[in-house]
Amino acid sequence: MNLQAQEKIKSFLIEDIGTGDLSADLIFDKNEQSSGIFVAKSDGIIAGLEVAQQVYDLLGQDATFIPAVADGDVIKKGEIIGRATGHIRTLLTGERVILNLLQRMSGIATFTHKAIETLNDPTIKICDTRKTAPGLRYFDKLAVKIGGGVNHRVGLYDGVMLKDNHIAYAGSITKAVEKVRKQIGQMVKIEVEIETETQLREAIDAKADIIMFDNRTPEQVAAWSKLVPETILTEISGGITLDNLADYAHTGADYLSLGALTHSVVAFDISFNSSKAEKGHVN
Repeated sequence: MNLQAQEKIKSFLIEDIGTGDLSADLIFDKNEQSSGIFVAKSDGIIAGLEVAQQVYDLLGQDATFIPAVADGDVIKKGEIIGRATGHIRTLLTGERVILNLLQRMSGIATFTHKAIETLNDPTIKICDTRKTAPGLRYFDKLAVKIGGGVNHRVGLYDGVMLKDNHIAYAGSITKAVEKVRKQIGQMVKIEVEIETETQLREAIDAKADIIMFDNRTPEQVAAWSKLVPETILTEISGGITLDNLADYAHTGADYLSLGALTHSVVAFDISFNSSKAEKGHVN
Protein backbone atom coordinates (compact mmCIF):
# COMPACT_ATOMS: atom_id res chain seq x y z
CA MET A 1 0.00 0.00 0.00
CA ASN A 2 1.14 3.53 -0.69
CA LEU A 3 2.04 6.28 1.77
CA GLN A 4 -1.44 7.75 1.59
CA ALA A 5 -2.93 4.45 2.71
CA GLN A 6 -0.39 4.12 5.52
CA GLU A 7 -1.27 7.58 6.82
CA LYS A 8 -4.96 6.69 6.73
CA ILE A 9 -4.37 3.49 8.70
CA LYS A 10 -2.31 5.45 11.20
CA SER A 11 -5.20 7.87 11.70
CA PHE A 12 -7.63 4.96 12.19
CA LEU A 13 -5.36 3.55 14.91
CA ILE A 14 -5.08 6.93 16.63
CA GLU A 15 -8.87 7.22 16.58
CA ASP A 16 -9.31 3.78 18.15
CA ILE A 17 -6.41 3.69 20.61
CA GLY A 18 -6.38 7.28 21.84
CA THR A 19 -4.01 7.38 24.81
CA GLY A 20 -3.76 3.60 25.12
CA ASP A 21 -5.52 0.23 25.03
CA LEU A 22 -6.79 -0.11 28.60
CA SER A 23 -7.90 -3.71 28.13
CA ALA A 24 -4.75 -5.19 26.62
CA ASP A 25 -2.19 -2.97 28.34
CA LEU A 26 -3.48 -3.67 31.84
CA ILE A 27 -3.60 -7.45 31.45
CA PHE A 28 -0.60 -8.44 29.36
CA ASP A 29 3.11 -7.80 29.71
CA LYS A 30 4.49 -5.84 26.77
CA ASN A 31 6.73 -8.75 25.73
CA GLU A 32 4.17 -11.55 26.18
CA GLN A 33 3.58 -13.37 22.91
CA SER A 34 0.99 -15.62 21.32
CA SER A 35 -0.81 -16.23 18.03
CA GLY A 36 -4.23 -16.23 16.43
CA ILE A 37 -6.12 -16.85 13.21
CA PHE A 38 -8.40 -14.77 11.00
CA VAL A 39 -11.40 -16.85 9.92
CA ALA A 40 -14.09 -16.19 7.29
CA LYS A 41 -17.63 -16.43 8.63
CA SER A 42 -19.30 -16.05 5.24
CA ASP A 43 -18.64 -16.83 1.57
CA GLY A 44 -17.20 -14.24 -0.79
CA ILE A 45 -14.11 -12.50 -2.17
CA ILE A 46 -11.30 -11.56 0.21
CA ALA A 47 -9.68 -8.14 -0.13
CA GLY A 48 -7.30 -5.97 1.89
CA LEU A 49 -4.90 -8.54 3.29
CA GLU A 50 -2.03 -6.03 3.26
CA VAL A 51 -3.82 -4.07 5.96
CA ALA A 52 -2.95 -6.52 8.73
CA GLN A 53 0.82 -6.21 8.44
CA GLN A 54 0.55 -2.45 7.94
CA VAL A 55 -1.32 -2.20 11.25
CA TYR A 56 1.18 -4.40 13.10
CA ASP A 57 4.12 -2.44 11.71
CA LEU A 58 2.60 0.87 12.81
CA LEU A 59 2.05 -0.54 16.30
CA GLY A 60 5.70 -1.51 16.76
CA GLN A 61 6.75 -4.11 14.21
CA ASP A 62 6.44 -6.85 16.82
CA ALA A 63 3.77 -9.01 15.14
CA THR A 64 3.61 -10.84 11.83
CA PHE A 65 0.68 -11.66 9.58
CA ILE A 66 1.01 -14.66 7.26
CA PRO A 67 -1.84 -14.84 4.73
CA ALA A 68 -3.31 -18.24 3.90
CA VAL A 69 -5.08 -16.88 0.80
CA ALA A 70 -4.58 -14.02 -1.66
CA ASP A 71 -6.58 -10.89 -2.44
CA GLY A 72 -9.28 -11.76 -4.96
CA ASP A 73 -9.59 -15.39 -3.88
CA VAL A 74 -13.04 -16.92 -3.43
CA ILE A 75 -13.38 -17.75 0.27
CA LYS A 76 -15.76 -20.16 1.96
CA LYS A 77 -17.27 -19.85 5.43
CA GLY A 78 -14.93 -21.36 8.01
CA GLU A 79 -11.80 -20.94 5.89
CA ILE A 80 -8.66 -19.56 7.53
CA ILE A 81 -7.64 -16.29 5.90
CA GLY A 82 -4.36 -15.84 7.70
CA ARG A 83 -2.37 -16.35 10.89
CA ALA A 84 -0.82 -13.75 13.16
CA THR A 85 1.96 -14.19 15.72
CA GLY A 86 3.67 -11.71 18.00
CA HIS A 87 3.11 -9.58 21.09
CA ILE A 88 -0.36 -10.10 22.51
CA ARG A 89 -0.84 -6.37 23.06
CA THR A 90 -0.23 -5.71 19.36
CA LEU A 91 -2.50 -8.53 18.23
CA LEU A 92 -5.38 -7.28 20.38
CA THR A 93 -4.87 -3.54 19.93
CA GLY A 94 -4.74 -3.83 16.14
CA GLU A 95 -7.56 -6.34 15.82
CA ARG A 96 -10.52 -4.00 15.32
CA VAL A 97 -8.91 -1.71 12.73
CA ILE A 98 -7.74 -4.75 10.76
CA LEU A 99 -11.18 -6.37 10.88
CA ASN A 100 -13.03 -3.17 10.03
CA LEU A 101 -11.00 -2.67 6.86
CA LEU A 102 -10.85 -6.34 5.87
CA GLN A 103 -14.59 -6.74 6.31
CA ARG A 104 -15.52 -3.60 4.39
CA MET A 105 -13.06 -4.19 1.56
CA SER A 106 -14.05 -7.84 1.22
CA GLY A 107 -17.71 -6.85 1.19
CA ILE A 108 -17.06 -4.41 -1.65
CA ALA A 109 -14.99 -6.93 -3.59
CA THR A 110 -17.70 -9.56 -3.14
CA PHE A 111 -20.45 -7.21 -4.34
CA THR A 112 -18.34 -6.11 -7.31
CA HIS A 113 -17.74 -9.72 -8.31
CA LYS A 114 -21.46 -10.45 -8.03
CA ALA A 115 -22.31 -7.42 -10.19
CA ILE A 116 -19.91 -8.55 -12.90
CA GLU A 117 -21.41 -12.04 -12.87
CA THR A 118 -24.94 -10.61 -12.97
CA LEU A 119 -24.22 -8.34 -15.93
CA ASN A 120 -22.49 -11.24 -17.72
CA ASP A 121 -21.10 -9.05 -20.49
CA PRO A 122 -17.29 -8.76 -20.70
CA THR A 123 -17.59 -5.92 -23.24
CA ILE A 124 -18.92 -3.63 -20.49
CA LYS A 125 -16.64 -2.88 -17.54
CA ILE A 126 -18.18 -2.36 -14.09
CA CYS A 127 -16.76 0.70 -12.36
CA ASP A 128 -17.21 2.56 -9.09
CA THR A 129 -18.14 6.17 -8.31
CA ARG A 130 -17.14 8.83 -5.75
CA LYS A 131 -19.93 7.60 -3.45
CA THR A 132 -17.45 6.21 -0.95
CA ALA A 133 -17.26 6.51 2.83
CA PRO A 134 -15.34 9.67 3.83
CA GLY A 135 -11.72 8.79 4.52
CA LEU A 136 -12.01 5.33 2.98
CA ARG A 137 -11.93 6.09 -0.73
CA TYR A 138 -8.50 4.55 -1.34
CA PHE A 139 -9.56 1.31 0.33
CA ASP A 140 -13.02 1.28 -1.26
CA LYS A 141 -11.65 1.73 -4.76
CA LEU A 142 -8.86 -0.80 -4.23
CA ALA A 143 -11.50 -3.31 -3.16
CA VAL A 144 -13.47 -2.70 -6.37
CA LYS A 145 -10.36 -3.51 -8.41
CA ILE A 146 -9.69 -6.65 -6.38
CA GLY A 147 -13.28 -7.71 -7.04
CA GLY A 148 -12.71 -7.43 -10.79
CA GLY A 149 -14.06 -3.94 -11.42
CA VAL A 150 -12.31 -0.80 -12.60
CA ASN A 151 -11.98 2.60 -10.99
CA HIS A 152 -13.72 5.74 -12.19
CA ARG A 153 -12.01 9.02 -11.33
CA VAL A 154 -10.59 9.07 -7.82
CA GLY A 155 -11.71 12.60 -7.03
CA LEU A 156 -12.51 15.96 -8.54
CA TYR A 157 -8.87 16.46 -9.47
CA ASP A 158 -8.08 13.62 -11.88
CA GLY A 159 -10.90 13.82 -14.40
CA VAL A 160 -13.50 16.29 -15.67
CA MET A 161 -17.16 15.29 -15.39
CA LEU A 162 -19.66 17.83 -16.62
CA LYS A 163 -22.98 17.07 -14.96
CA ASP A 164 -26.36 18.76 -15.35
CA ASN A 165 -25.55 21.65 -12.99
CA HIS A 166 -22.19 22.36 -14.64
CA ILE A 167 -23.93 22.50 -18.00
CA ALA A 168 -26.79 24.65 -16.70
CA TYR A 169 -24.42 27.18 -15.12
CA ALA A 170 -22.15 27.24 -18.19
CA GLY A 171 -25.06 27.72 -20.60
CA SER A 172 -24.59 24.62 -22.74
CA ILE A 173 -22.56 21.46 -23.21
CA THR A 174 -20.63 23.14 -26.00
CA LYS A 175 -19.63 26.13 -23.87
CA ALA A 176 -18.67 23.97 -20.91
CA VAL A 177 -16.48 21.63 -22.98
CA GLU A 178 -14.82 24.53 -24.81
CA LYS A 179 -13.91 26.29 -21.56
CA VAL A 180 -12.42 23.14 -20.05
CA ARG A 181 -10.60 22.11 -23.22
CA LYS A 182 -8.74 25.43 -23.38
CA GLN A 183 -7.28 24.95 -19.91
CA ILE A 184 -6.38 21.26 -19.53
CA GLY A 185 -3.66 19.10 -20.99
CA GLN A 186 -4.04 16.06 -23.20
CA MET A 187 -3.83 13.66 -20.25
CA VAL A 188 -7.11 14.78 -18.69
CA LYS A 189 -10.35 13.32 -20.07
CA ILE A 190 -13.67 15.15 -20.31
CA GLU A 191 -16.87 13.25 -19.56
CA VAL A 192 -20.31 14.73 -20.27
CA GLU A 193 -23.54 13.55 -18.66
CA ILE A 194 -26.53 13.54 -21.00
CA GLU A 195 -30.23 12.72 -20.67
CA THR A 196 -31.64 13.47 -24.13
CA GLU A 197 -30.73 12.66 -27.71
CA THR A 198 -30.27 16.37 -28.38
CA GLN A 199 -27.69 16.55 -25.59
CA LEU A 200 -26.06 13.40 -26.94
CA ARG A 201 -25.56 14.92 -30.37
CA GLU A 202 -24.22 18.13 -28.83
CA ALA A 203 -21.72 16.19 -26.71
CA ILE A 204 -20.58 14.30 -29.81
CA ASP A 205 -20.12 17.55 -31.77
CA ALA A 206 -18.22 19.05 -28.80
CA LYS A 207 -15.85 16.06 -28.98
CA ALA A 208 -16.25 14.89 -25.42
CA ASP A 209 -13.94 12.01 -24.53
CA ILE A 210 -16.65 10.09 -22.65
CA ILE A 211 -20.43 10.37 -22.74
CA MET A 212 -22.50 9.17 -19.80
CA PHE A 213 -26.05 7.97 -20.42
CA ASP A 214 -27.68 9.09 -17.17
CA ASN A 215 -30.81 7.28 -15.94
CA ARG A 216 -31.60 5.84 -19.38
CA THR A 217 -33.40 2.62 -20.17
CA PRO A 218 -31.53 -0.31 -21.74
CA GLU A 219 -33.40 0.36 -24.98
CA GLN A 220 -32.28 4.00 -25.04
CA VAL A 221 -28.68 3.05 -24.28
CA ALA A 222 -28.66 0.49 -27.09
CA ALA A 223 -30.08 2.98 -29.59
CA TRP A 224 -27.88 5.90 -28.56
CA SER A 225 -24.69 3.83 -28.43
CA LYS A 226 -25.00 3.34 -32.19
CA LEU A 227 -24.83 7.11 -32.69
CA VAL A 228 -21.55 7.55 -30.82
CA PRO A 229 -18.27 7.43 -32.81
CA GLU A 230 -15.76 4.76 -31.78
CA THR A 231 -13.38 7.51 -30.68
CA ILE A 232 -15.73 8.40 -27.81
CA LEU A 233 -16.25 6.07 -24.85
CA THR A 234 -19.71 5.60 -23.32
CA GLU A 235 -20.87 4.95 -19.77
CA ILE A 236 -24.19 3.91 -18.26
CA SER A 237 -25.13 5.26 -14.86
CA GLY A 238 -28.10 5.97 -12.61
CA GLY A 239 -30.96 3.86 -11.32
CA ILE A 240 -29.14 0.56 -11.80
CA THR A 241 -29.38 -2.24 -9.22
CA LEU A 242 -28.64 -5.95 -9.20
CA ASP A 243 -32.28 -6.50 -10.08
CA ASN A 244 -32.08 -4.69 -13.44
CA LEU A 245 -28.35 -4.86 -14.09
CA ALA A 246 -28.55 -7.78 -16.54
CA ASP A 247 -30.95 -5.77 -18.72
CA TYR A 248 -28.03 -3.51 -19.70
CA ALA A 249 -25.90 -6.34 -21.09
CA HIS A 250 -24.98 -6.05 -24.78
CA THR A 251 -26.30 -2.49 -25.08
CA GLY A 252 -23.05 -1.29 -26.67
CA ALA A 253 -21.71 0.83 -23.81
CA ASP A 254 -18.11 0.60 -22.61
CA TYR A 255 -18.63 1.14 -18.89
CA LEU A 256 -21.36 0.86 -16.28
CA SER A 257 -20.90 2.71 -13.00
CA LEU A 258 -22.56 1.55 -9.79
CA GLY A 259 -22.62 3.72 -6.68
CA ALA A 260 -23.95 0.76 -4.74
CA LEU A 261 -20.56 -0.96 -4.97
CA THR A 262 -19.33 1.32 -2.20
CA HIS A 263 -22.25 3.23 -0.68
CA SER A 264 -24.37 0.19 0.17
CA VAL A 265 -21.71 -2.34 1.09
CA VAL A 266 -22.53 -5.26 3.39
CA ALA A 267 -19.47 -6.16 5.44
CA PHE A 268 -17.93 -9.58 4.89
CA ASP A 269 -17.99 -11.38 8.24
CA ILE A 270 -14.50 -12.19 9.57
CA SER A 271 -13.32 -12.98 13.09
CA PHE A 272 -9.95 -13.06 14.82
CA ASN A 273 -9.58 -15.99 17.22
CA SER A 274 -6.80 -16.42 19.78
CA SER A 275 -4.96 -19.70 19.47
CA LYS A 276 -5.80 -20.21 23.16
CA ALA A 277 -9.54 -19.65 22.75
CA GLU A 278 -11.92 -22.40 21.79
CA LYS A 279 -14.25 -20.00 19.97
CA GLY A 280 -15.34 -16.42 19.66
CA HIS A 281 -13.52 -13.17 19.05
CA VAL A 282 -12.82 -9.93 20.87
CA ASN A 283 -15.40 -7.20 20.21
